[in-house]
Amino acid sequence: PGPETVTALRGNFPNPFNPSTTVEYFLAGDSEVRLSVYNLRGQRIRQLDDGMRAAGTHYVSWDGRDAEGDPVGSGVYFFRLETGGDTHLRKGILMK
Repeated sequence: PGPETVTALRGNFPNPFNPSTTVEYFLAGDSEVRLSVYNLRGQRIRQLDDGMRAAGTHYVSWDGRDAEGDPVGSGVYFFRLETGGDTHLRKGILMK
């Protein structure tokens, strides 16, 4: 299948980033989604998107802050997209 026929977490840009980045994902069909940011310890630090989304390309910004609104430190973070039974993971690097 081509890139426009399967659900995919395309990653974030810019990467590395400071202070914010945009995460891009594509849905092959309408789907419930949950997009979250995790640290290297596997802890979810922020939920970026949650709910029913239409098929197509979606963009979600992350400002480098945790769920409480505090800035997170430099390092590697993982963007996790859950759609139905599928999970997609991409790595982003925050450099301060």
